Amino acid sequence: MTVDGRLARGERTRSAVLDAAVSLASENGLEGLSLGHLADSLGVSKSGIFAHWRSKEALQLATIDRAVAQWQELIIGPALRAPRGVRRIHALHEARIDFYATRVLPGGCFFGTAEFEFNARPGAVHDRLATVLADWTALLERLVREAVELGELPAEVDVALLAYEIDSFGIAAAMRSRLFDPDSTYRHARRSVLDRLRGLCPDPTLLPEGTP
Repeated sequence: MTVDGRLARGERTRSAVLDAAVSLASENGLEGLSLGHLADSLGVSKSGIFAHWRSKEALQLATIDRAVAQWQELIIGPALRAPRGVRRIHALHEARIDFYATRVLPGGCFFGTAEFEFNARPGAVHDRLATVLADWTALLERLVREAVELGELPAEVDVALLAYEIDSFGIAAAMRSRLFDPDSTYRHARRSVLDRLRGLCPDPTLLPEGTP
């Protein structure tokens, strides 16, 4: 029981550290992470954190994995409960914008920050981020293909291009909301994807009407 208790406490500490790491990295980048900074922010010992990650790179990789789990829990999971087709695509984009708008992370988007930081820096962190982005792109493309198969998008639609457009509106919202009025930025991001889907869908009534 004592061993199990230590393991449980260790797992709670690990989860708390990774949650804090995702939050800090959304503002300061993955290079801004340090065991000392995390220990100070959580009020725990640096040695306790070092027991989980023996290097900064190991911590960075674990932080990416935690951010993926958070994205799955708060964005992808809820969106996949929407009906397949254009409504699911729309729900995914809305969940993403809601994630930004409710400031789950102080820096807005962990992945936007990390990808800009490491896109020209080869190594394990770059490769892990590339894999995460490829998986996200594949999900968007799969949802677009499903909508085509259901007849809710035209057969001739360019699947990869539409997925790219939707993701681009999300990235733009995350970046511009940090520099400009966030309310109008998020409104434009929502309206842009909604109008794009309504313009393509043979039955636009499947989607809500746009708002100014």
